[in-house]
Amino acid sequence: MHTLLMVLLIIMALALIVVVLLQSGKSAGLSGAISGGAEQLFGKQKARGMDLVLHRVTIVLSVLFFVLALAITKF
Repeated sequence: MHTLLMVLLIIMALALIVVVLLQSGKSAGLSGAISGGAEQLFGKQKARGMDLVLHRVTIVLSVLFFVLALAITKF
């Protein structure tokens, strides 16, 4: 059981890394790093298309990763 959970955890970790790397950057350069976060936090911009799909997949994978990590500590 422990081996199966470890294999699933490694697969989830690799999938999460790939999905995060596939996402586009929100802003470029130093000026975007300073002001871009505030625009995203308080702005009304919504993700569209592939960005939205990648965002949702990232959330699902991160929750699964967290649940698997907690499950490994129980077994």
